Amino acid sequence: MTNEMIEEKPQPSALYRWLVLIFVSLAMFGNYYIYDSINPITDLLKSGLGFSDSDIGSLNTAYSIAAIVILLFSGMIVDKYGTKNTTLFFGILCTVAALVTAFSPNYTTMILGRVLLGLGAEPLIVAITVALAKWFKAKQLGFAMGMNLLIARFGSWTADRSPSFAPSLFDNWQDPLFLALAVSVTCIIGAVIYWILETYAEKKYFLGEAGETDKFSFNEVFKFSKSFWLILALCVTFYSAIFPFRTFATKFFMEAHGLDRIDASGLNSFLPLASMFATPLIGLLVDYKGKRATFMMFGALLILPVYLLMAYVDLAPLTIVVFGEYLYLPIILMGVAFSLIPAIMWPSVAYIVEEKRLGTGYAIMALIQQAGVAAMNWAIGSANDFTGASVSNPDGYNLGMWMFSVLGILGFIFAYLLRKEELGPNGHGLEKGMAND
Repeated sequence: MTNEMIEEKPQPSALYRWLVLIFVSLAMFGNYYIYDSINPITDLLKSGLGFSDSDIGSLNTAYSIAAIVILLFSGMIVDKYGTKNTTLFFGILCTVAALVTAFSPNYTTMILGRVLLGLGAEPLIVAITVALAKWFKAKQLGFAMGMNLLIARFGSWTADRSPSFAPSLFDNWQDPLFLALAVSVTCIIGAVIYWILETYAEKKYFLGEAGETDKFSFNEVFKFSKSFWLILALCVTFYSAIFPFRTFATKFFMEAHGLDRIDASGLNSFLPLASMFATPLIGLLVDYKGKRATFMMFGALLILPVYLLMAYVDLAPLTIVVFGEYLYLPIILMGVAFSLIPAIMWPSVAYIVEEKRLGTGYAIMALIQQAGVAAMNWAIGSANDFTGASVSNPDGYNLGMWMFSVLGILGFIFAYLLRKEELGPNGHGLEKGMAND
């Protein structure tokens, strides 16, 4: 495209970019709600359908395995067909997945629903992440991705709090999943409106050139920098310690700490709630200040003690009242880490990977992340079954808490090595911000 042609088309206005952000985030809201909709009903799946903890863990393992398969190709799919088309297609698939999951008490059918969700949700996240990088790079990208995570995690928070605002639905396992199906329609609504917005913008505004999409090859993959692989290692250890914990957290707090369903799911909901409000502010902070690797290392440090505290310490003396909610200190520490690391990690990739390979880079990160989450969901469920974790044997949860703690230690090591790399001659400017310009 010549310079004259670029000058003929203006850049999209700030208002237009924020409209794009709102509607792709609406699709993410529905996506996150569907995934987390089984968290408050794990005990109902066990009592009502006879599922074991390993069966429950396998629901999310099936999601992750499907995600791994599709993520092998999703970066190339997004790069080839564009963000607007892939967002729409995968948003529709998420709603179909919610329908199948809620349809039948048959375990195989429910597994199929989670497989479909894995095939739709993770590529949807890749497509939206690439879309934000395209629309906001060098224009408050950290803040934009933070706002996207705020709205997405509002979906997680809403799913976790659903026993509070719809208690009548929790007399059985199926009604909460029908509620998730209704919420999932936001995936389609957000994707359709984004498709319209970008189609119009392509005619009126200069959006930049996507560049020629590279064919996938392992040789190209291994040309990514050391910083990219350290971010990826932090990503997989961090999410493998957080998401499988959230799968069983409501059941854990009910059986190991004697809470009722509303209070237990309320504790679980604090993780997305904290990140909802802190993540955009953290995005603004690192856009200005930099120190991205340093902040990620601090977030990894915070998570180190939380699981062993929950396993071995009476949490009552560690209760803190926050905005009228009774919270345990370990959950607060986890919430801060859950705000810091993702808010900085995902935008950082856009500074390390060249734009024409960005879809592939994000897909690789999501793929390896899902491999870790798949393994840990199954492993924690199996560990709980092996030790007989239950209301009569709360110490049975301790093995799983040790497993989470090991991941926390590894995550801190990777974050430290990332900071060391970025402060050296091969750094990509992650420690720099607008204040340094």
